[in-house]
Amino acid sequence: MLSQKNFELLDVVARLGSFSAAAEYLHKVPSAVSYSVRQIELELDVLLFRRLPRRVELTPAGETFLEQVRSMLRQIEEAKAQAKRTAQGWQQTLKITLDNIVKLDNLQHLIDDFYKQFDFAELQINMEVFNGSWEAIAQQRADIVLGATSAIPVSGDFGIKDMGKMNWVFVCSPLHPLTQKTSLKVEDVAAFPSVSLDDTSRVLPKRHQTLFTNQRRLLTPNWHTAIRCVKEGVGVGFMPEHIAKALVSNKELVTLSIDFQAPPSECCMVWRKDSSNKLIEWMLNYLGDEDKLHQDWIKSE
Repeated sequence: MLSQKNFELLDVVARLGSFSAAAEYLHKVPSAVSYSVRQIELELDVLLFRRLPRRVELTPAGETFLEQVRSMLRQIEEAKAQAKRTAQGWQQTLKITLDNIVKLDNLQHLIDDFYKQFDFAELQINMEVFNGSWEAIAQQRADIVLGATSAIPVSGDFGIKDMGKMNWVFVCSPLHPLTQKTSLKVEDVAAFPSVSLDDTSRVLPKRHQTLFTNQRRLLTPNWHTAIRCVKEGVGVGFMPEHIAKALVSNKELVTLSIDFQAPPSECCMVWRKDSSNKLIEWMLNYLGDEDKLHQDWIKSE
């Protein structure tokens, strides 16, 4: 008796408050509806409805049971819908990894537009650094990676689209001793710790930013921490131009010229070629071509 069909019957009886009204709604005779309800009550050994002269009403036990029944009915319908969407290539989750070098200006727009477009899907967004981004796509922890840099250290069935070059600038605190020198050499810089991000890869070889001979490192988990360390004069280092620009404009950091320039980083978008997940295809179209990717995620304004 505890079937989806009978759960739906109980829901109709509870909503309409009458066996006869429920029977008319379900195209049954009232006696059949009354009999089914009674059989369910016997199986549960619980009285679900009070029989009143012209209507029925839920008992406290009936209210508790119907609350769970309605929840199960919603879950069944969602499971059916999700199974159908999956069969059509619409998965429930899209996993996006952002390399910590990308701009975040457009992230909120991306999230808003995704959730407006899909009422059944969800985004999973995380950040990685350097080879950690490649590791995420190789281990299927990411469907799409934005801002992957350097050579491709992994193999697999991936699509790749160029995002253009990202420039690095050398920065330090306005109060740092290096700002007092008129001409900086590598030896001058190497005397201070290099503040940089720690590669988040666990399996692939770690890759770090430029170091000079005998220079110590201060490895941080993200640019938020790195910026704070540089502002407080703990160290110096190269920073993406688009991150440094506002800080320099606000006089929180200064850029310095040295006789070595970190080469620009070639950035790209990487995605898993998975025909069973149409969310990937939708997002690739949304993110646009190489010029749009560069403008939205890499270019310094």
